[in-house]
Amino acid sequence: MATAEVVETGVTVERDTGSFRLGEWLIVALIHVCGISAILFVLAIFAFVFGEAAPLFWGDYGFSFAEFATSTHWSPAHPTSPHYGIVALFVGTLAVSVLSMALAVPLGLGAAVYVSEFCEGKRKETLKIVIELLAAIPSVVWGFIGVMVMSPIIIHGLGASIGTNILNGGVILALMSVPVIVSVGEDALKAVPDSFREAGLALGASRWEIVYRVLFPAAKNGLLAAVLLGVGRAIGETMAVLMATGHAVQIPTSVLDPVQTLTATIAAEMGEAEQHGTQFRVLFLIGVVLFAVAFVVNLTADIIVKGIRGKQND
Repeated sequence: MATAEVVETGVTVERDTGSFRLGEWLIVALIHVCGISAILFVLAIFAFVFGEAAPLFWGDYGFSFAEFATSTHWSPAHPTSPHYGIVALFVGTLAVSVLSMALAVPLGLGAAVYVSEFCEGKRKETLKIVIELLAAIPSVVWGFIGVMVMSPIIIHGLGASIGTNILNGGVILALMSVPVIVSVGEDALKAVPDSFREAGLALGASRWEIVYRVLFPAAKNGLLAAVLLGVGRAIGETMAVLMATGHAVQIPTSVLDPVQTLTATIAAEMGEAEQHGTQFRVLFLIGVVLFAVAFVVNLTADIIVKGIRGKQND
C-alpha cells in the first residue's frame, strides 16, 4: 500500500495515503449527507402533512375550499352543519404575531446592540446568562405567566372584560421571541470587523452613529435572520398562545379582544378529531397553510436582502 513521508519539526512520519484518502472521503461524504438530510427532512415533513390533507380535494368529505379560504365560521364539531373557515383563525394569528414582533424587534435589537457594543465585564456576562435562561423557559410556563400575571394586570389596568386576549398573547410571544433575536443579533454585530468601528471613530462618529450608520448596514443580513427567527417563533408557538389569547373564534376589533390562532387550533382539536375524518384532514390543511406562511416570510426576506445587495453593487 502506498505511503508518504511527512517531515514535521525534524521528525519523519510515515502516512498511509490510501487509508488517509479513504478517511477523508468518508468525512466529506458524511458532511454532504448531513447537508442534504436537512433538506430531505423538510421535504418529508411537508409531504407527510400535505399527504394527510390532500384527500380533501378529491375525497367525499363534503369539504369546500372556498368556504375554508373565505369564511369566518369555524365549528367543526357541529352535528349537522360543520364549518371549516379559517379567516378568523388566520386574522387572529396575524394580529398576535404582528403585535409581538412590534414589541420584540425593537426590544431585541436594542438589547443586542447594548450587549454587543455598550456593555462590558460582569454586567455583560450576567445579561447573557439571563437571556439564555429566558430562552430556556418552557412555553407552558409562559402560558401560566400570561394567565396568572398578565391577565389580572390587563383586566384591572385597562378595564378589559377578559384578560386573555391579543395584548396578553402578543406580550408573552414578544418575551419569548426576544432571547432569540438578542442572541442571533449580537452574533451578527460581533461578526462585523473591528476595523469598521475604528474607521468610524477615526472620522469622529459617535458610538450611536457607528451603530446605525456602520454596524447596522454591515450586519443587516444577520439582523434580518434574527428578526425572521423571532417571527418564526411567534407564528409557530402553540401552548403559550393557546393559554394567553382566549381561544375565541372571531375577527378582532381591538387588542383587548380574545382570538384563536392556527397553531392553537391544531393543538386543541387534533386529539378530539376522528382519525382520517374531515376535521382531521382540515387540521392538516391548516398545517400546510402554516408551511406556506413560513415560505412567504422567508422568500420576502430573501428578496429584500437581494434588493439591498443590488443597490449597494450599483
